[in-house]
Amino acid sequence: MSSGPELRDRPAPQGTRGRRRSSQRSTRGLPPRAAAPADPRPPKSRRGSWSTSKRILILGSTAVFIVGGGGFVAYTAYQNANRPPSEPVPLAEWAKLLGPDPFAPDPQADIQKAAAAQSMRKRALEDSRKGRDPLSRVKIPEKAPGGDGFLPKNFPVGTKPNTGSNMAIGKAMNAAMGWDSQWGCLQSLWQKESNWNERAMNRYSGAYGIPQSLPGSKMASAGSDWQTNPATQIKWGLGYIKGRYGSPCGAWGHSQRVGWY
Repeated sequence: MSSGPELRDRPAPQGTRGRRRSSQRSTRGLPPRAAAPADPRPPKSRRGSWSTSKRILILGSTAVFIVGGGGFVAYTAYQNANRPPSEPVPLAEWAKLLGPDPFAPDPQADIQKAAAAQSMRKRALEDSRKGRDPLSRVKIPEKAPGGDGFLPKNFPVGTKPNTGSNMAIGKAMNAAMGWDSQWGCLQSLWQKESNWNERAMNRYSGAYGIPQSLPGSKMASAGSDWQTNPATQIKWGLGYIKGRYGSPCGAWGHSQRVGWY
């Protein structure tokens, strides 16, 4: 058939040649295309391996910390449980820790005590001249006084001071100090000062408690319940007498001479 040669010799369509020439013209004279920047990150296979290693390291460190910390706490608790009980801190040591020695002479307090004793004598003389009953040297405040970080404290509801019980406590503690033979001096001293009432406050000086501590917060060296506990007050008072006067009779003799101790 004659159609074969005719088809080979037939020229390409005009539209195809036009497009080819246009493409050649558009790229002629242009600079070569710049290569794409390289990816700075490691290949995906390496990234996944690094992330997995980091997780393992963090988890391992956390586990060691938790297990080690728990072991230390358990060991410390075991040591504390098997540690022999320590000796109680002596009252004198507590006094040093809390500040100035509460048993040492206090010139300012001594001045207040002397002024209070003078005011009391003056009032007693006036009462005598006017035929009035003498005014008690102490009063019972509505609340226990505060001071030195302690807030005023309400007295226990439904309770009243028991002076007989307080004297029994004082007698036993006085004997434990080796002053059994001086019980009469102590009984008279604190009967004069407070009537053995743990809530008593001197109406002239503000001294407080059975031993009439000035200020009352000095008794905190014997216990934090100094505001309401007669045993704590007596404990402090006996320490004060020993440190300042040597014995109850020494304190009573001083009180008889000057009106305070």
